[in-house]
Amino acid sequence: MSLTARQLTLATLDRQLLLERQRLDVAEAVRRVCALQAQTPASPYLALWNRVQDFAPEDLDAAFADRRIVKATLMRITLHAVHAEDYEPYRAAMLSTLRASRLYDRRFTATGLTPTDADALLPELAGFLVGPRTGAEVENEVAGRFGEHAHRVWWALRTYAPVHHVPTGGPWSFTQPNTYRASPAAPGTTPQEADAGVTDFGSLG
Repeated sequence: MSLTARQLTLATLDRQLLLERQRLDVAEAVRRVCALQAQTPASPYLALWNRVQDFAPEDLDAAFADRRIVKATLMRITLHAVHAEDYEPYRAAMLSTLRASRLYDRRFTATGLTPTDADALLPELAGFLVGPRTGAEVENEVAGRFGEHAHRVWWALRTYAPVHHVPTGGPWSFTQPNTYRASPAAPGTTPQEADAGVTDFGSLG
């Protein structure tokens, strides 16, 4: 069956819940559209207000607090909100891009450290971030191993490590200073897992 340009446009808008608001749980709505831009705190709230009938911001607050929806660096190397069960396949699919964007950037390579040096810190980072920590706390911890290079090492790791941004209080509460927590997933991703993530990513889209 072939679609006209208009039919394809309408189908795309419907897939993104943009033809009319629907009565959906916020976590299900996020899953339906795959991911929501979350670079600024208000973005996912505004996106869901446009998509969910009778959207209540406190429902999204609760979903973030309960970790049914998580916020992390993913597509386009920016922060996105995704359904918690979708985070791992999305991250696996994006890992090579996320990792290369930082470990081969001159801001990291200028330290003289190698990608292996950064990767070696992943298990320790996962343990340190079992509970919420501010970026300053993580950087101070990283300084114990990398000294003056801690800022750039943490800059790289917070992009490609399995790390979530977490809310810090009341509504719309992803505010400065940023607060982080490790994903429940294992700290590393094998090439085989990354390949599976690409497959899962395609099926979810």
